Order: sequence, then C-alpha cells, then structure tokens
Amino acid sequence: MAKPIRLLLGGATGRMGRSIATLVSADSRFALVAGVCRRPPGPEFCDLQRALKFAEKSDIVVDFSLPAGSLALARIAARARIGFVTGTTGFSPAQLRELKRLSSRIPLLASPNMSPGMNLLFALARKAAAALPGYDAGVFEIHHTLKKDAPSGSAVRLAAAVAEGRRRGPVPAESLRLGRVVGEHTVHFAGPDERLELTHRAEDRAVFARGALEAALWLHRRGKKGLYSMMDVLGL
Repeated sequence: MAKPIRLLLGGATGRMGRSIATLVSADSRFALVAGVCRRPPGPEFCDLQRALKFAEKSDIVVDFSLPAGSLALARIAARARIGFVTGTTGFSPAQLRELKRLSSRIPLLASPNMSPGMNLLFALARKAAAALPGYDAGVFEIHHTLKKDAPSGSAVRLAAAVAEGRRRGPVPAESLRLGRVVGEHTVHFAGPDERLELTHRAEDRAVFARGALEAALWLHRRGKKGLYSMMDVLGL
C-alpha cells in the first residue's frame, strides 16, 4: 500500500479548511501533518512563524486562506521544496506575479474554483464566446454574506474566459451577497431575438474540498515545477 501524502493545511480553521480536514480524516491517501492558522487552537495547529518546521515534514500544502497569508505560505513551501495548492482568491496582480515566480521553484497550482463543474463552465464559456462573437456578454454571481471579495475570483476568471473566446473585452461581472449561498455563477450571452445562459450552482463546500484534494494528488504525482490550474487536473 502506498504511503499517504503528508498534507499541511493552510486556513485550517476556516470554512474550507474544516471541510478539507474532515475529508482527509476519512481518506487513506492523505495524512494531515498540521493546520496553519493565525490563532492555533491546539497542538495540531501552528501559525505562519512555525509553519516551516511542519512544511519540512510534509509533501504538499493545500491552502484556502487570504491572499497575504497564502503568499507567505507559498514562500514557505518553496523553502521546503514541496508542492503548493491554493484555492484562495482576491490576489492582486503583484501577488499573482510572485506566485508565478515561485512556480519556477516548486510545483504550484492556483485556481479560483476547485469544482470540476465550474472549471468545465470556464471552458464552455470560452467556446460559446468564440461561437457568438457579436453577442453581448456578462457574468453574474451570488455568494454568502461573509465572502469578502466581489466579484468572486471565479466570476473574474469566467469573465476572462469570455473575453479570451471573443478576443475582446472587458466583460462585466456583477455580484450579490445573500444569506448562506455557497456559490452561483451565470454567464449571459444576448443576441438578436435570443439569450443564452450557462449556470453553475455549488450546493455544498465539499465539492471544492474534494476538488482541492484531487488537485493535490495530481500535483504530487506530477512532481514537476511550474504553474498549473484545475483545468490542467481535468485535462480541459
């Protein structure tokens, strides 16, 4: 039997971190080394100042936190020479450039959405935009009231996919924050006498957690330096 992949979890006390930890506890492919968070609630957790010690005992980092903390943890992964997977959103252009630089040292996978269905929507939106170049297009997303970035990272990526498909932009992306909505994204195309809408609805955060673990497994097996996304994992 293969040894489990030793995983260091960033943003461990957040909603996504807790969801991933629950799945890892029932998945023999992984072993949780420690959880990284700002205020460690117990000995199985650590803060960023002590994260390198645990990274050196790990095979890969999976992170769902905030941009500054995620970038700091990516630097630690690079020092420990282990892979890094992040589903954190809201990175600035400068932070994204640094992630790209770090990917020249380690395998690094960054994706605004770890859901297989949402990544398929990115591909479908690009294809639809290429087929309907004269149509108006826009993106609308809804999330729970605690989500901090607006528009969401997935909405930004969806708008970029449409712009890539029709080779012009920008494409507007609008947001709404309501209740406990996990995530809903719709790309709209409007042309003469018709409209096309492509929608993805996430019903539970577990879909992102499962996707993140599959991404970690894929990146660990690949073991090659570079910058990847969930699209690479799915072969899209």
